[in-house]
Amino acid sequence: MRSVRTTLDVSALPSTVFGSRGLVWWGTVGFMVIEGFTLALCVVSYLYLRRNFVEWPPPRTPHPDLLLPTVGVVLTVLSNIPMHFVMQAAKRFDRGTVAKWLIVCSIIGLVVLVIRIFDFAALNSRWDSHAYGSVAWTTVGFHTVLLVLEVGETIGGMLLFLFTGCLQDKHFVDATDNAMYWRFVTLGWVPLYVLVYLVPRWV
Repeated sequence: MRSVRTTLDVSALPSTVFGSRGLVWWGTVGFMVIEGFTLALCVVSYLYLRRNFVEWPPPRTPHPDLLLPTVGVVLTVLSNIPMHFVMQAAKRFDRGTVAKWLIVCSIIGLVVLVIRIFDFAALNSRWDSHAYGSVAWTTVGFHTVLLVLEVGETIGGMLLFLFTGCLQDKHFVDATDNAMYWRFVTLGWVPLYVLVYLVPRWV
């Protein structure tokens, strides 16, 4: 007796889709979950260590400086405005607008990375001085790695395709996924900034 094989004609389905209908979107969400959990571990570690010390920061350790870290966090949040325009333009397959706003985001991202170098000095503590210094450096350092990777992907990945002859419709989908991940990285810095640079002044 011959078995009957069920087939499905998917030729009418679109080859380019945005959002949760695309496989890459789910991969991006998976990265966000994994890396978000790691950031949460940094927060939990910081709060756990804080409970084990009477003074925080430890005696003779100055509070973190606020000027450059605050400028950095403001720029980081504001970068979501041009990245929002990137997402909207990508859904219209508008190459020129996507390129323009990606350049703006990339410039802001590079400025933030330069400021981030000074954010470590603003902690006013060495990474190997004590538990406070270690957890503060680890928290800022881990987020910096994510920021470097995201800015690098935006410049080396998205802009590269836009300014070469290799651009395809699927790259506009990649631009929207990149914008979503950019939002995660940049807005994820806000609670970490509060924890590392402001909480020592409050407790």
